[in-house]
Amino acid sequence: MAVHARLLERAAAVALEAARVEEAHRDIESRLTSRQDERQQLDTEQARLRQEVAEARQALDAELQALDRAREAVRQADETIGDLRLATDGLGAAIRDARRSLDAIRTARSEAEVTRAKAESDLTHLETTCVDTLSCGLDAVIAEVERMERDGDVSPNWRTIYAEEPEEDATAETELAPGTEPEAEARPDGAAAEALARALTPEEAIEELKRKIEKLGPVNMMAIEQYDELDERHGFLTTQRKDLIDSIASTGEAIRKIDETTRLRFREAFDAVNLNFQEMFATLFGGGRAGLTLIDEDDILESGIEIIAQPPGKRLQNVQLLSGGEKALTAISLMFGIFKYKPSPFCLLDEIDAPLDDANTGRFLDMLRELQAQTQFILITHNRKTMEIADRLYGVTMEEPGVSKLISVRLN
Repeated sequence: MAVHARLLERAAAVALEAARVEEAHRDIESRLTSRQDERQQLDTEQARLRQEVAEARQALDAELQALDRAREAVRQADETIGDLRLATDGLGAAIRDARRSLDAIRTARSEAEVTRAKAESDLTHLETTCVDTLSCGLDAVIAEVERMERDGDVSPNWRTIYAEEPEEDATAETELAPGTEPEAEARPDGAAAEALARALTPEEAIEELKRKIEKLGPVNMMAIEQYDELDERHGFLTTQRKDLIDSIASTGEAIRKIDETTRLRFREAFDAVNLNFQEMFATLFGGGRAGLTLIDEDDILESGIEIIAQPPGKRLQNVQLLSGGEKALTAISLMFGIFKYKPSPFCLLDEIDAPLDDANTGRFLDMLRELQAQTQFILITHNRKTMEIADRLYGVTMEEPGVSKLISVRLN
């Protein structure tokens, strides 16, 4: 049984192997068939490629022949271009020569136009000069000159040409010495005698007249108009100067009156404040004397003021030598003296009673009560007595640590 089972197993394995071999055989046949088909296609492709290679060789030969023909055409074109360049260079030189000739012609034309314009301007100026000088046109002058040339009467008058010019500073009328008579005609000088000895040419007459014209210098044709303008401006400036002088005089008079009035008012105010200061000082100190003095009595508007104080029991001395409390009372006396002369609607006092003792504080408060009817006082103070006379109190308290609170109290 075991042998039979082994045989059956081997038979099954052989059958499987035979089936596998047959499957491999069928696969090989299929692959062989596909390889034969591929070979046939490759042969067909090879034949086609060989045909294309032959056709490409034929086309290449034709292209090479065309390239040779093109190279020959390019060579011939280069030769033609070289010839054309030579011809172009020749034409360029000819064109440059023509341009230089054209520029020269244009320059000559411009110069001719400038000469023509100058000649026309000179002709116009000559025409205007003839009209202004001779009251006739240039054509009439030319005709007259031609007539004089035909008649032979073109010699200039030497008496007119060589006449002496009057000096610039000569008077209009010259007195003759006793026993002398005026000459009937001018006596010729050296140049005039030479001109008289021979015929005076027009060129010489023109040169002499040009010399005399140049000696006269340029003529200002606008002199009359400029004189009128300058005369008008001179009158205007003269009026302005007179107004300025009058204004300066009136301003000086006003300044003088202002200084005089200021001195009077300053002296009046100074005397009144000085009297009030003396009374306030005696009241606050309970005696003593004080006063204000001018350092420069001659110029009271620019003078400094010196404060002299003598508290009870001390000698008269400058306020700078007093103690702190005495300086404070002196300053309060001066301030109240000024307020008594010219009251102010309100007054702010900051710690003015700090250096005062109780007795001085009481006198200060009594004086403050007298002035309350005319001036409203605002005091910054830590003094309890000063707070007692106030109508309203404003302060800062700190009910809780770090929290400030503003409080107000109305006493009256």
